[in-house]
Amino acid sequence: MQIIELLTPAYEAAWLPWAVQYFFLVGVATGAALLTSACVFGPANELRQRLLPTAVLVLAMSAIAAPVALLADLHQPARFWHFYAHLTPWSWMSLGAILMPTFVGLCVLMCALWWLGKQHLMRWLVPLLVLSTLSIVLYSGAEVMVVRSRPLWNTLWVPINLALSGWLATVGMAFVLYRFLPKAMQPDTAALQGLRNLGLWLATALVISALTWALYGMAGHSPSFDMAVRLFNEFPVWRISMLGSTLFGAAVLMALLRGQRRLSAKGYTLVLGAGLAASAWAFRWALFMGVQGVPKFGAGLYLYSMPLGGDGLLGMVGVAGLCVALVAMATWALELFPQRQATA
Repeated sequence: MQIIELLTPAYEAAWLPWAVQYFFLVGVATGAALLTSACVFGPANELRQRLLPTAVLVLAMSAIAAPVALLADLHQPARFWHFYAHLTPWSWMSLGAILMPTFVGLCVLMCALWWLGKQHLMRWLVPLLVLSTLSIVLYSGAEVMVVRSRPLWNTLWVPINLALSGWLATVGMAFVLYRFLPKAMQPDTAALQGLRNLGLWLATALVISALTWALYGMAGHSPSFDMAVRLFNEFPVWRISMLGSTLFGAAVLMALLRGQRRLSAKGYTLVLGAGLAASAWAFRWALFMGVQGVPKFGAGLYLYSMPLGGDGLLGMVGVAGLCVALVAMATWALELFPQRQATA
């Protein structure tokens, strides 16, 4: 009789918690870019114009913070220049090295034009910003979807759900951040109601997407659904996670549905906004960190313990601190140097 002992080597996770922060922030940024683009064309004092300062604040915060988290996730951030020295057009990550700086530059330019009151120039910039935004949505979803070795990633539903949940997080961040604007720039209850309606449409689209994925999987056409069912049946941690996510999502949806008469209460919009943002963040944590714990071959789950340093908890707290600092700087600047009168 021969005994063969198989050893599993220890190795670093391909996606660090930095990636969760990046995909969350870039999802918020794409939603804020689209919301800003839509609000630019609103008539004076109309609902969309009253939402524009909030959309710009969310856009400025997320578009600047997202690439910082992306660079940190490269394990060796100082080597980012390799993307440009050795460009590989067939790689989504390599394409992202061109698409992301373009998107960030357009976002910053849009925010600057708003502050300068150049609304006519903002309207000229909208087509470029929308095209750049769609390229980021495609790139950020595709760089995950192309991993064929993991069925939970290698599916069209990943980029769809990343986009929809990211845009729902944009609504949540808008509910949280509008209160930090100068009083004259804060949206009124009617504008917040329009933001809530947008959140309802996005939440409905997410529910339809999830149901379609499940029906498609039950018909035997989705390996990702089969893998999700296996994880649910075999591993209690995944079962608790999936059931908890479903219950939390239902609670957030009910809060949106019942929020029509409560939007004037800042405490309610704070809790609602934080819940929307947290649900999008939790989806990304499960998608990246949770799925990496599933072996490509073999049984059981890989054990992951989040480090407390820069590659783990401290890095996540640092990104959150960066977002707080950016919001504080933006609101301080608006109080010290108010937005100039918009010119048509």
